Amino acid sequence: VQLVESGGGSVQAGGSLRLSCAASGYYYNSYCMGWFRQAPGKEREGVARIDDDGSTSYADSVKGRFTISKDNAKNTAYLQMNSLKPEDTAMYYCAVSGTFCSIGTIYLGYGGQGTQVTVSS
Repeated sequence: VQLVESGGGSVQAGGSLRLSCAASGYYYNSYCMGWFRQAPGKEREGVARIDDDGSTSYADSVKGRFTISKDNAKNTAYLQMNSLKPEDTAMYYCAVSGTFCSIGTIYLGYGGQGTQVTVSS
């Protein structure tokens, strides 16, 4: 399984970023994709996930600000992040799984190398 993430960077509070994750080598009939993040000294936190049927769920901390979407033809997931806050600063990881598909467990799936998001106040 290979996950290639892109789109991280540095923005000021209130700004936006869009993360992308291209997945390959995953051959389960049904799977979910998602994002989790980890800030220094903090535990991993599921951010958003999306199923094959397009159903989504989000962490309470990002609801209304982040939107996850997926292009099934390209096996690519996106995370649109708006109204970013300094507390969103973290390494963001893409994940894919046929089993761990809740916000609380998405980080247990196959993960990418991560992309850094830094939000300054």
